[in-house]
Amino acid sequence: MIEVVQGGDPIVLGLPHTGTDVPEDIWEKLNETGRALADTDWHIDRLYNGLGHDVTTVRTPIHRYVIDVNRGPDDASLYPGQNTTGLCPLTDFDGEAIYSEGQEPDAAEVARRKEVFHTPYHTALSTELARVKAKHGMAILYDCHSIRSVIPYLFADTLPDFNIGTNASTSCSLSVERSVSTRCRAAQAYSSVLNGRFKGGWTTRHYGQPTENIHAIQMELAQSTYMDESPPWRWRSDKAERLRPILYKILNDLTDLVHERQIR
Repeated sequence: MIEVVQGGDPIVLGLPHTGTDVPEDIWEKLNETGRALADTDWHIDRLYNGLGHDVTTVRTPIHRYVIDVNRGPDDASLYPGQNTTGLCPLTDFDGEAIYSEGQEPDAAEVARRKEVFHTPYHTALSTELARVKAKHGMAILYDCHSIRSVIPYLFADTLPDFNIGTNASTSCSLSVERSVSTRCRAAQAYSSVLNGRFKGGWTTRHYGQPTENIHAIQMELAQSTYMDESPPWRWRSDKAERLRPILYKILNDLTDLVHERQIR
């Protein structure tokens, strides 16, 4: 079920939210809002495809409404005091219910989904990080995300184009953080922020252990940088082809840091 493409470089791309698969028994319980799957990280796997020389990718085809593999298994809030969605979301990013009344998953169903969908993704991700670290002496997890640039329920105003999350500079070395943020700041006509509204999800916070030579960073792109932000969520080649070279440089810079032993 988990899609893994093994590469020889020191970077592992996490793709937790590109999937649109919803098992039939769960699909039947979703309401019209839920079935719209509006909070998908649309086209992110396509956007990163072919970038980096030989990166590893780990992707789940399961939609985040089934279970969000970027949330911890304990379902603790990543942003206490702020609106957010949980491990098995009950609302979309606009705060609207996604299940028909009375059809929300109970504790037993959440536990089942963790076992069937959440655990396999993280087993694959941890396995690939260990493999890459064994080869290079270190590994970089680059967690790939995107979101609509304007969602009042979750954040005020309009998001910057590049939203870099390193859990307040704790999930990776400063050299990794600096490499990504410098490249983003240098990108003309794009805006960026470090540890703003998005500081890194559970994946970044859990795996990012710089003292153990595993560095993790989350990139949350505003979807306006490469697609239309409303149904049918159309891929925009004109925008994507301007963005992809920048993403390529970000990944290439990180690879060079490892090969040149410049991570400290």
